[in-house]
Amino acid sequence: MARDNSNIVDSETGRNPIVRLGRFVRRGWRRVRRRWCVAEVRFIYSDAYSGTVQGIPLDPMRGWKILGFLVDEGLLDRDDISVPRPPALRALLRVHDADYLDAVGQDPTVTERIFGEKISDTEVEQVVQLERTAVGGTILATRLALQGRSVAINLGGGYHHASRDSGAGFCIFNDVAVAIARLRARGFKEPILVIDLDIHDGDGTRAIFAHDATVHTYSVHNEHWGDTEAEASTSIALGADVSDEVYLGTLLKTLPDVMMKVKPGLVIYVAGTDPAADDKLGNWNISADGMIRRDRLVFELLRRARRRVPVAIVLGGGYGTGSWRYSARLFSWLISGKVAKTPDNAEMILRRFRRIRSQLEPSDLTAEPSGFGWRLSEEDLVGIMPDAPQRTRFLSHFSQHGVELLLEQLGLLDQLRLRGFQHPTVVVDLTGSVGDTLRIYSDTDRRELLVDLRVNRSTRLVSGSEVLVIEWLLLQNPRAEFGPYRRPLPDQKNPGLGLLKEVFGWLIVVAEVLELDGIYYVPSSYHVAIQSRRQVRFLEPEDEAMIQALEELFSGMTLAEASNLIADGRVVDAITSKVLEWQGYPMVLPVSDTLRERVTGEAYKARVAETRARLDLVISEPVG
Repeated sequence: MARDNSNIVDSETGRNPIVRLGRFVRRGWRRVRRRWCVAEVRFIYSDAYSGTVQGIPLDPMRGWKILGFLVDEGLLDRDDISVPRPPALRALLRVHDADYLDAVGQDPTVTERIFGEKISDTEVEQVVQLERTAVGGTILATRLALQGRSVAINLGGGYHHASRDSGAGFCIFNDVAVAIARLRARGFKEPILVIDLDIHDGDGTRAIFAHDATVHTYSVHNEHWGDTEAEASTSIALGADVSDEVYLGTLLKTLPDVMMKVKPGLVIYVAGTDPAADDKLGNWNISADGMIRRDRLVFELLRRARRRVPVAIVLGGGYGTGSWRYSARLFSWLISGKVAKTPDNAEMILRRFRRIRSQLEPSDLTAEPSGFGWRLSEEDLVGIMPDAPQRTRFLSHFSQHGVELLLEQLGLLDQLRLRGFQHPTVVVDLTGSVGDTLRIYSDTDRRELLVDLRVNRSTRLVSGSEVLVIEWLLLQNPRAEFGPYRRPLPDQKNPGLGLLKEVFGWLIVVAEVLELDGIYYVPSSYHVAIQSRRQVRFLEPEDEAMIQALEELFSGMTLAEASNLIADGRVVDAITSKVLEWQGYPMVLPVSDTLRERVTGEAYKARVAETRARLDLVISEPVG
């Protein structure tokens, strides 16, 4: 029988020495593996990197997702991460003009031009702090890389469009240029090679070093953004719709010669992920395999050098909530020699939420806070029968304190604060006849409604299962405006909050705490259904077959265009000539194994395939 060491405690420290020894051995093995498999890797990250600008398809959680994944995979210890500091102003002045730096903080048209959107004063403060901290991160990455002749990764940065007196393309400060200028000021004289594989031209970096032959800027991009003349530069524009073969072939033909010519003492790699086919702003067709082959090619060329070349990596461009996965695959290979399989965003969020939930005591979610008794007010009781019992528990389980605690612990309220709502206020309303309501307002005055959710529990809707039913869900940002990167969907009054996956993750945790089988709701339209498509399934296989046919029909269209075609009655079944009218098609997000088997098992898949073969949806010509 195995011996249980869980109760062994050191009398002096109060800690379990067996557990401590296990942690020490695992940590030591990870460090040995990182040092000898591919490269010794260091990471730089700050919470400031999670600042955001509404309407721009930048994922504020990009760096956090990468770190969370590597920690979950056992490839990284949290105490192996260095935290950067914003650089002193004199560091920025080595590269940027004083008048420009002054205008960044004073003239709102400057940041509006850089981001292509009108942004609030709060967002200006956040994004300036974010990018200035990321400059510090790139400075730290170059320092750590040179100290250990290793690889140091700044999980931010790559703001290569910023020039001496202006910014562009979401870039305020040129972190790469500032880091290089600092090294030169401190006496580093060896040649530096900037390898910029962001899909967009590294024009700002090239312009800053146009007359410096000791800094070679190598950039392969879709189109030139400016003058390509420079003393030491390789600038290659490949146009749109580039394939793996063309991209990798170009790198193989040109990068080895550049490395041989430059013989760098330091490489700064702008490892942009926007060449990927699924990037929100990119126009290339590079596959996931092509992306990792690109990154491995760069490091294999570096390994052939006469000596180990220090490398500082910055993230560069990558747009959409899935861009982190390409970076995470590269970093897993650098650490372990193997490319780890990355989960989708919903799974990453759920991993984090479940980890946090496991650290909470069940009583935390049901108990009232000390000295605070939450009760329904007289106003809350209007319309309730006199003899009706007063309900004080959300979904018959959670106290208001427990609801707010879970929202706080899982980071949803912090996400609202990052969006400029500094004092989000949670209100629980149990007076409804069809469900319990959770509302989150921007502040205690309840002037701006951000989240409106009505839910209940049911054993009737899915036979043999008890589910959490979403009766109504609204996520909106009343302070944001629609713009070039965010178009309104049908009947949408305000832009969304960009928190649908997080809200679904919270609801899954709620369902697990209540030991329910899953989450059930009926999407009111095609665009509502498709936005949660990765996380939920249609309860009936016939409906799943229909949505698959629609996804194929609408390939290449925006969500708004597709939804309008259905609303206008222009989607027709070519076999029956019937117009598709969106109806109440129930969807479920399974939590229990029983419900998961029902909507993902082989019998379900077979019925989907059988129904799909009988569907032939087409788009009819507009009437008139």
